[in-house]
Amino acid sequence: MLEKFLGYTSEKELFQPSDHILLAVSGGIDSVVMSHLFYKAKLNFAIAHCNFGLRGAESDEDELFVKKLAKKYKVPFYSDTFETEAFAQQEKISIQMAARTLRYRWFEQLLNNHGFQYLATAHHLNDILETVLFNLTKGTGISGLHGIQPKLNRIIRPLLFADKEQIYAYVVEHQLAWREDSSNQSSKYQRNLIRNEVIPLLKTINPNLEETIQHTIEKVVSVERIFEEDMHQLKSRLVQQKTDIMYIDFIALQQEFEPVIKLSYLLKEYQFSFTQTKDIWQSLGAESGRRFESPTHTLVKDRTSLIITPKALNEFISTSIEKEQLSFQNEFIHLHFETMDAKDFTITPNSQVACLDLATLQFPLKLRRWKEGDWFCPLGMNKKKKISDFLIDTKVPVNLKSRIWVLTSNGSIVWIVGHRIDNRFKITDKTEQVLQISLA
Repeated sequence: MLEKFLGYTSEKELFQPSDHILLAVSGGIDSVVMSHLFYKAKLNFAIAHCNFGLRGAESDEDELFVKKLAKKYKVPFYSDTFETEAFAQQEKISIQMAARTLRYRWFEQLLNNHGFQYLATAHHLNDILETVLFNLTKGTGISGLHGIQPKLNRIIRPLLFADKEQIYAYVVEHQLAWREDSSNQSSKYQRNLIRNEVIPLLKTINPNLEETIQHTIEKVVSVERIFEEDMHQLKSRLVQQKTDIMYIDFIALQQEFEPVIKLSYLLKEYQFSFTQTKDIWQSLGAESGRRFESPTHTLVKDRTSLIITPKALNEFISTSIEKEQLSFQNEFIHLHFETMDAKDFTITPNSQVACLDLATLQFPLKLRRWKEGDWFCPLGMNKKKKISDFLIDTKVPVNLKSRIWVLTSNGSIVWIVGHRIDNRFKITDKTEQVLQISLA
């Protein structure tokens, strides 16, 4: 299978041997096999794991399993915890769509921040059939009819040459352990319903269903390439980008043949549905200011342009801070970490610096946005206080409250970043080592 893997990645030109690849690893059988193949091929890779917090202790055990896998292969490991249910509820989308949106936004940040050339996911041959059927059922355009492509921008799928039987044979041959997601057996999730019940039924009509679909996909891909070339030229004429803001000239778009279909193509990468696209098109004759929301972006109709801006999804993402970590930075916050002996340490009062008793902390720490219901014991107090009340008392402006970060240890809030630490983690006369965290 290793030879087939190397042959497939070479034939499809997925990456160069010197490229630095980020592997999306859930801990399931597919991603475990992908990780082992990258390891056996001696490629340059790192591992990223998403903890969606949907299965309680099982989710945390998955994360620990993948962390140990990365340690075994001696490669960098990245993980984040997501408030998936809260995001799905806010955006009124399915849990699976919410998880997809959050993880790919985070993967994009990792690619940009750590210099990876590509993100590799462990989709295999059977996933193509499931995806086509799922897309047909939910409604789709040309791109939804070809299933999963081996390479799309910076995302690669190096296992598309293998089916599930080959993957099972590989783990048996190499005696690999993996994590079984109990939710995969439940048909309450739509993709599982297709996998477990719909496909077996369709194969009673056509036992060679996978092969038939594969031939159909080859023809669809050719048609799509013709369409893509036309759309590429359209985009260069109608779309302008300034920083992370996109402007679509809808006055010029109105002169095009089949403008609604073309607008849906332009909006697809911002996760606006075809139904929303039709509503947006109908709004072009109305006054300026109409607003439309997708899970990732906001679109506002201006006088001559559709203006698209990204949403900040970081409130639904929790970042892990390891004990040996020296700094952390994203587009919103920059922290420095320093450990020192308590006997040589003097506290300088400063809300931008947290001085903590290292022994009271459980790693990894978690950095996230605050949320309703959060509480802590402010420094100098032994009783609980809601963070919402603390922010009112300290007169934090309403439009800045959503930007407040908290650092937690084992679920307990350690520091309202830039404001106050929790009394339970303060330095005492028994403290031996101090963790000093500075807000840059």
